[in-house]
Amino acid sequence: MKETAACDYSCPEMKYIHDTLYVISGKWKMLIIVSLRNGNKRYREIGKSIPNITFRMLSRELKEMELNKLVSRTVRSETPVLIEYELTDYARTLWPLLTEMIEWGRNHRKVI
Repeated sequence: MKETAACDYSCPEMKYIHDTLYVISGKWKMLIIVSLRNGNKRYREIGKSIPNITFRMLSRELKEMELNKLVSRTVRSETPVLIEYELTDYARTLWPLLTEMIEWGRNHRKVI
């Protein structure tokens, strides 16, 4: 019987999981995605919809998410200046994963 090699970092699955976790890691990114999906577009709306996030952390996370092409930022030259955030089509591809995570969390609460 042939032994299978241990799945180290050369294993494609490990690389892909690492890449995914790099982009969505932290306790705020998924919550920001859910907030945006629920219709919150303005900075303060997003911040108020996520319990315990500081506006400094929200700013940092939104910048990182913009770099990873998960959100787009639009500046409207009105008075006062209006800044809106929106999920990109690329970010919407995460929704099936988020749906599974929500369902898993719901079931986990029943278990514990």
